Amino acid sequence: MSNLLAKAGKRLAGRWAVIGIPYAWLLFFFLVPFLIVIKISLSEVTIAIPPYLPTIDLAEGWSSIRDAISAFSFDNYIWLTEDDLYWKSYLSSIQIAAISTLITLLAGYPLAYGMARAPSHWRPTFVMLVILPFWTSFLIRVYAWIGILKNEGLLNQFLLWVGVIDEPLIILNTNWAVYIGIVYSYLPFMVLPLYATLEKMDESLLEAAEDLGCPPWKAFWQITLPLSLPGVLAGSFLVFIPAVGEFVIPDLLGGSNTLMIGKTLWVEFFANRDWPVSSAVAVILLLILVVPIVLFQNQQQKMQERDK
Repeated sequence: MSNLLAKAGKRLAGRWAVIGIPYAWLLFFFLVPFLIVIKISLSEVTIAIPPYLPTIDLAEGWSSIRDAISAFSFDNYIWLTEDDLYWKSYLSSIQIAAISTLITLLAGYPLAYGMARAPSHWRPTFVMLVILPFWTSFLIRVYAWIGILKNEGLLNQFLLWVGVIDEPLIILNTNWAVYIGIVYSYLPFMVLPLYATLEKMDESLLEAAEDLGCPPWKAFWQITLPLSLPGVLAGSFLVFIPAVGEFVIPDLLGGSNTLMIGKTLWVEFFANRDWPVSSAVAVILLLILVVPIVLFQNQQQKMQERDK
């Protein structure tokens, strides 16, 4: 009996160890930093190091923590509602991310569909080609688009040579350049979930529809597209969530009129050195992204339960 209890105790301890490792990771590398960001967002900006008050001195114990909590204020969050720069940045980021996600879906679905319908011995090669851009630095890839999209860049030179345009197009430093950069950078995040869903689809359903006289386009709309919706949702969330807070692409490819919250956050943190306001901006951004993150997790859980 004692041996059985000992074995059960070891199994239980092993399970808690397996579960505890990822939870400890989230605790120390997400929750604790996030609580620090919340604390800074409730502080007051000042010319000091660090540039906010109050600060917590752990050497003084709970009295320092109690005094800091009593000095917390929601003035920074109130300021975000009073200055239209911030809510315009949020709305613009959501709009750009939503449009980019739609374009990525329209571009990625045919690519994933073709990969899933290709001969089985070619599919690993196509998957490798999709993830091949990740072998190069993200920053270098975005910088490369500057040479492509600028007025004397490769795209304008090609269009002028072909005769499609008479004068160079102004693409760089516009929202169009941001769309191109986001679609290019995040296209693999759309293609791979779609491919994983389409590749597992039972082709006998399409054969049965064809035998019953269903034309190919109707079979696609009534069979292929509904069955691929889990991949569509997963890919859309994987593109939309990081695109909302994107900073590098709008900073390098977008102009001064390109308004995104990631760029606004960088200006507040590094240029203005207003850590409390920038922290409040980051907290609100995370709260905005909580909804699609929760939806994405629920969708992933449903897909896992369906595959069991």
